[in-house]
Amino acid sequence: MGALKNFAEMLPLLPWLGFLLLAGWQAAAATSVGTYLCSSSPVNESAVCASVESLPDRFVCHLSPSAVSNLSRDDALSLAQRITKNCLLNLTRGGITRKRAPSSLTTGELQVASSLVRKFEHFSPAILRALGQAAVGLSVSDIENSISDKDLEASVPALGKVHGWNAEQSSTIINKLLSSGYQILDGQSLAKLGSLVAGLNSSTVRSLSPEVVLEAVKLPEFAQQMVTLPSALKMTFVEKISSSVVHPADLVKYIPDALASYIPKSLLVFGEEKPSVQDLNSKMWTREQAAMFFGDVIKMEPDFSRLSQSVLQGFTCAAASEMEAERVQELAKVMKKKNVKLGEDQLSCLVKMVTLHGIPKDLDNYPRDLLLFLSPSDYAATGSCRQYFANIGEANLGVLQRESSQRKQLLLEALICLKIPGTQVNEENAEVLGRLVCDLGGEYIRSSGGNLLKQLSQCESFLPDQEEAIRSVVSSGNTTFGPPVAWTAFTLNELSGLIPVFDHSILQKIPKSALTLWLKNFAHDSPLSREQLATIVEELLPTRHKRADGCQPDKRITEAVLNDDLMPIYYTPEQLHACLRNVSLENHLSRILTYAFSIPQLAALKRNLDEKYPDGYPASLLPKLGPLTSFVTSEDVSKWKITSPDTLAGLLRNQPSDDQASAIIKRYLSFGNALNATVLNAIGTRYVCLLNATDLNSIDPSSLKLASLDPSACSQPTKDIFYAKAKRAFSDQYYLPAYYKLIEPYLGGAPAEDLRALIKDNVNMDVSTFAKLRGDSLMSLTPSEVQGLLGVNLRDLQKWQNQSPVREWVQAQKQSELDKLYAGLTGGTQEGYMNIVTPKFQTPSSASLRTVAVALHVLPALLLSFLMMLVLS
Repeated sequence: MGALKNFAEMLPLLPWLGFLLLAGWQAAAATSVGTYLCSSSPVNESAVCASVESLPDRFVCHLSPSAVSNLSRDDALSLAQRITKNCLLNLTRGGITRKRAPSSLTTGELQVASSLVRKFEHFSPAILRALGQAAVGLSVSDIENSISDKDLEASVPALGKVHGWNAEQSSTIINKLLSSGYQILDGQSLAKLGSLVAGLNSSTVRSLSPEVVLEAVKLPEFAQQMVTLPSALKMTFVEKISSSVVHPADLVKYIPDALASYIPKSLLVFGEEKPSVQDLNSKMWTREQAAMFFGDVIKMEPDFSRLSQSVLQGFTCAAASEMEAERVQELAKVMKKKNVKLGEDQLSCLVKMVTLHGIPKDLDNYPRDLLLFLSPSDYAATGSCRQYFANIGEANLGVLQRESSQRKQLLLEALICLKIPGTQVNEENAEVLGRLVCDLGGEYIRSSGGNLLKQLSQCESFLPDQEEAIRSVVSSGNTTFGPPVAWTAFTLNELSGLIPVFDHSILQKIPKSALTLWLKNFAHDSPLSREQLATIVEELLPTRHKRADGCQPDKRITEAVLNDDLMPIYYTPEQLHACLRNVSLENHLSRILTYAFSIPQLAALKRNLDEKYPDGYPASLLPKLGPLTSFVTSEDVSKWKITSPDTLAGLLRNQPSDDQASAIIKRYLSFGNALNATVLNAIGTRYVCLLNATDLNSIDPSSLKLASLDPSACSQPTKDIFYAKAKRAFSDQYYLPAYYKLIEPYLGGAPAEDLRALIKDNVNMDVSTFAKLRGDSLMSLTPSEVQGLLGVNLRDLQKWQNQSPVREWVQAQKQSELDKLYAGLTGGTQEGYMNIVTPKFQTPSSASLRTVAVALHVLPALLLSFLMMLVLS
C-alpha cells in the first residue's frame, strides 16, 4: 500500500519527468521532483515535507534547496543521514580538468547542505555526526561562533569523513583545533583529521616528525585524503616521507598514490637496487619521473604488457638503443594497446628504432602518433594514403609544433591524397582529416561552409584569419546548426570549443535563455576556462550599468548565492561592489573566484578588498587571490607580508605577468627567506629566469637536487650558474645511467669537456637539446663527437641545419668530415677553400665591431698572400 501511495503522489509528474529523463537530464528531473514535492503546496507543510521522506533514495541526491526549506530540524537530520548514506561523491566529476570550485560538490549539493545546516543555531557533536556529509554546508561563521572548542575536537572523526570542504572551511577548523590545544602526537592523531588535513599549512607539517607522517600515510583511508591537498602541501608531505626512508624502493612502496607525482626525480634513481615493478605499476608518474627508472624496468620485465601506461611513458632513447630491434617493436605495440602518450623527442627516436630494418608491414599495430614522423609512402604496404591520413587525423597532432615544416607537409600531402584541388572540403573529407582541419587556412573554412565546424570545435587554438573565417561562417547561418538566433543550449554544447572565437555580434544574437541554460547545465563539462566563460557572462549582464547607491534587498548576497556558480550573472559590477560590503568576502574568496566573473566584476571584487584592507591584505588571503592577481600592482605587493612558501606558491600559481612575479619573488626574498627546494618548485621553470645572479648564487645545490626546473630558455650567465650547481647536486649519481636525464635540463651551461664526457654513456641526445647548448661548447665539438652525443638522433640534424646554431656549426666543419656522418648535412667547408663563419650567439660590443672592421680591411691582402704561396709551392 505504501508503494502504491508513493506512486500515486508522483503520477502528475510522470509525463514531463519521462521527457527529462529521455533527454539525459536525470539530475534535473530529480531536482524538479524534489522542488515539486516540497514546495508546491503552501497549505499543508507537514504533508509536503513528508513527501520528501517518501522519495526513493536515489532522488534525495538531487533535491533543490527549496525542496528542503520547510523541513523541521528532525526531518532535516533524517534527510542528511539519507544523503550521507546514498549520495556517493564523484570526486573527479567525469575526469573534467577545469576546476570550477575548490570543493568537488555541485552548486545544488552545496546549497542543499547549507539549507539543512541553517536549521540549527548551535552544533553539538551529536548534531554534527547526524549531519554527516551535510556538514559541508557550515559557514566559516558557524565554525568560529557556533561550535565550542570542546565540541569541535570531539567531532573531528565525523568532520574528517566529510568531502568537499573548501580552503576557508578546512583551514578555519584546523586553526581553531590547534589554537584550542589539539596536538598531533602520532600517526593516529594526524590520520584522525581525515579530509580536514587540507587545512594544515606547510609549516605545521614540517614541524611533525617524519615517523608521524609515515605512520599516518600507511593508513589507506588517510592516504586517500591526499588527493585534495594543494600542491605546496603535497610537496611538504613528500619531503617528510622521503626523509624517513632510505631506499627509493621503500619510498615508492609507502608514498600515497596522490603524492607519487611530486617525488623529486633524483629520489627515483635506483642504482644497484632493484625496483619493484609491481609497486611502480601501481602509481601515476610524470614522464620525467618514469624516465628515471624506465631503463631498469625494461631489463627486469620480459613481458612489456605487464607494465603500466604510466611506466611506459618514461621511454628513453638511451634505454631503447640497447635493445634489439624486435624487442623495441614489441614494446611499441604494447604502447599502442595501452594508449601511451609520448613526446616529440620520444616518438622521433622510437620511429627510428622501429624502422631500423625497414618499414613494418603491420604499422596499424603501432602507436598512431608514430605516423606523424612517416609519410604515405611508408604506409603503402599497410593501406591507402586515405587510411593513413584518417589515422593521422586521430593522432595527437599537438606533438608537432603548429608552424613546423613537418605539419605543413602533412597537410599538403593530405590535400593531394584526398584530391582537394580547391579550398572547399566536404564533410566526408573533413572526417578523414580530423585534427588536421585545425591547420586549414581561413579560405578553406569560408569555402567549406559549416562542413568543418565539428572538427574545428576540437582545436585548441586558432590563428586570426581562422577566427575571422569561423565567425563569418557561423554568422551566415548557412550551416546545419542554423543562425545563432535559433540556437539552444544543446547547440552551444555541440559548438562549445568555438565559443571563445565568437564575438559580441554573434553572442548577442543567441537567446539569453539558451546561454543561461548552457551555463547551468553544460559549462561544467566544457573545456572552456573561467576567463572564456566570462565572455558569456558579460552578454547576460545589462549593457548599461546603473550607479548603485546601496545594495537592494532583492540583491542581498546570502550563503546560497555564494554557493551558486551562476552568481556572476546576477550582479552588475556596481551591484556587486555595493552588495559585497556587508559580506565577509575573505571567508568565501577561494570558492567564488572560480566563478566566471567578467573583468569589470573582478575589478569590483578587488575594490572591495582594497577598501577593507587599505594597509595590505592579510597573509592568509594572498594565496586565494586567483584571477584577482592580474589587477595587482607593485604598490600592492610592497604592502604584503610574503613569508611562507605556501603564500608564494599560491600567488605564483595564478600565473602573474613577469613584472608582477618578479615583484612577488623579490618581496618574499626581502624577508630573508631562502631559495630552498620548495621555493624553487613554486617559482618553477616559468619564472626561474627572473632570478638575478645574487639570488642564483645563494641556492644550495642540495635544494636544486629536489627541485624540478628547466632553465634552458634563460640567459647564458644564468644557465652557466645553474649548470655548475646541478653538476654538484647530482655528482653522487654521475656514474648511473639516470644521470643524463637529471642533468639534461641544465646542459645549456655545460663546458665542452663535460659534453665530451657524456659520449661514453650512450646518451642519444635529441637535437632540440643539442641546439640549446652553450655556443662556444657546441662550436668546439667535432663531427665524430657530435655523432657520439646524438647517437640514433644524428640524422635529425639535417632538419635543423638551416637554423642557428646548428647552421654555424655545420659551416665551420669540413664537408668531407660531414659526409662521413651520412646524415645528409651540406654547407661545410670544401677542400681548398676557407669558410669564415661568424656565429651569431650574442650581439658584439663596439670594441669587437672595431676588431671585425680591421680584420675585413686586411682580409684582401691576406687572401692574396695565401694564393701566391699556393702558386709558388
